[in-house]
Amino acid sequence: MTVTLITGAANGLGWELARACHARGDHLLLTDIDAETLQARCAELGAERVQALPGDITDGELHQRLLEACRERFGRLDLLINNAGITHRSPATRTDPAVFRKVMAVDYQAPAELTLAALPLLRESRGQVVAIGSMAGWMPVLGRAGYCAAKSALGQFFEVLRAELALDGVRLLLVYPSFLDTSIERHALGADGRPAGHARSTIGKVRDAGWMAGLTLHAAEKNRERLFPDRGSWLASLLWRLAPSLYYRKMSQRFAGELPR
Repeated sequence: MTVTLITGAANGLGWELARACHARGDHLLLTDIDAETLQARCAELGAERVQALPGDITDGELHQRLLEACRERFGRLDLLINNAGITHRSPATRTDPAVFRKVMAVDYQAPAELTLAALPLLRESRGQVVAIGSMAGWMPVLGRAGYCAAKSALGQFFEVLRAELALDGVRLLLVYPSFLDTSIERHALGADGRPAGHARSTIGKVRDAGWMAGLTLHAAEKNRERLFPDRGSWLASLLWRLAPSLYYRKMSQRFAGELPR
């Protein structure tokens, strides 16, 4: 029996991961701040192998309730997928610092803290952690300063944690997707913390969440350490390192709508 805990499971990539894990026979503990949608998703999958615990992933008390549910309902935890995330679309110079704090809390602090709290269970099962990062953690994306900072922090934290957990037999996969067709962008924050009112700019192809979920689980099953699913974004990250001035010119042209006017 494989027990999988997925955060941000009600929509987008989290929901596609939940569907795929359920289809392969996993027992699931799903959490999301959108309680109504989460309950509907769990009803769709059926209660036999699924439990829902809605809540704010930045709340440490929710972390404890999730881990208690893993032990009490399923007796173990084999796979923790840190998927919950939030973004913003706003120039750094015009953004309320509260937006940056919120993005950092959801995208970095919450997955780091939940993973550390889950380590006793993961050590018992010699389990696995999946952290959903972003190519924005590797290269600057205009209008996403807080998101880039949070995903960069997430990547560095889990890269270090992987090495520290090696002797415990706990495996760790970092996923670096680019632009996906998910609700994270539809719910992006604006400069004042309310929903962003302008369309997003993108680089490369906008990928389907189901496609991303399949690649992620395949990489986890193969015990890979990193997944760069989008070749175009990976090449863009190389351009940023090798020719940063050219990268900035291209980015500024592509993301003109994100710049202050």
